[in-house]
Amino acid sequence: MLRIVFMGTPDFAEKSLEKVYEAGYEIEAVVTNPDKPKGRGMKLIPSPVKQYAEEKGIKVLQPLKVKNNDEFINEIKRINPDVICVVAYGKILPKELLDIPKLGCINVHGSLLPKYRGAAPIQWAVLNGDKKTGITTMYMDVGMDTGDMILKEETEIGDNETTGELWNRLSVIGGNLLVKTLKLIEEGKAPREKQGENFTLAPMLNKGMAKIDWQNQTAEGIKNLVRGLNPIMGAYSFLNEKKIKFWKVEILNESELMLEFPELEEYSYKMKNIEPGTVLFSDAKKGLYIKANGGIIKVLEIQGENSKKMLSNEFLRGNKIEVGNIFE
Repeated sequence: MLRIVFMGTPDFAEKSLEKVYEAGYEIEAVVTNPDKPKGRGMKLIPSPVKQYAEEKGIKVLQPLKVKNNDEFINEIKRINPDVICVVAYGKILPKELLDIPKLGCINVHGSLLPKYRGAAPIQWAVLNGDKKTGITTMYMDVGMDTGDMILKEETEIGDNETTGELWNRLSVIGGNLLVKTLKLIEEGKAPREKQGENFTLAPMLNKGMAKIDWQNQTAEGIKNLVRGLNPIMGAYSFLNEKKIKFWKVEILNESELMLEFPELEEYSYKMKNIEPGTVLFSDAKKGLYIKANGGIIKVLEIQGENSKKMLSNEFLRGNKIEVGNIFE
């Protein structure tokens, strides 16, 4: 049975660790990021990977850095693993670490490589409105997700699926694919496929991209932004100088809006001249509807400034939004 060192940090990686552990592999050590302060008391919270490893009695290493860290490198050399499994660890590994395991360092990546190399492949697949994505396992090299591919598994992305929901599904797919990959490596049957140069990048997200641009984004683009940033940071807009976050929306066309609100039909000829971001209907029973380029945004989950996330109906019972107001 292969002797493994596992490197990972978030819940996405925890699922892979769980699958490898349940498959019976000898996990000699788990490497994860240092505990982080969280909450009002700034209490140090261990990563999901560390919590799982400690429950199972697996040795945990938490180096502040892995590059130019002789103590850490020597510890991994001492362990002498056959394979190092890396899943969302959060740090770039130096060549001196990649060279230690005789059968290589294996990475679980949340896209169908060479598409979406980088830190946020799952998020960008949703933000871009992709219809499919998947998991790739690969041999790691010194580049950013440039190593030879081993296995892939494809999955469809639901029209309303959020980053959080896709993240959870892919974590399970990734864990199962990692176990299949380790079995092939153990048997000496693991394939190697070069990626080629036809790649795209998935850089880290930034807060600036979360603001909805009603003038230039389409209704579809706004919906993808909302679900792509759920639950990471939430897409937002301003109304009367207050920040409003949108967590879940759907798109209606003009005909669907008129079916819901027949009283608006006499004003339908004016629709094309209404500024994007304008509130078309706001009612605690029927919800909040906003004009957008190429459609109408129906807001399903919303969060007011200094408030909690809630259904739009609940929000409108305590917060009045006037028809004709314009989100900015």
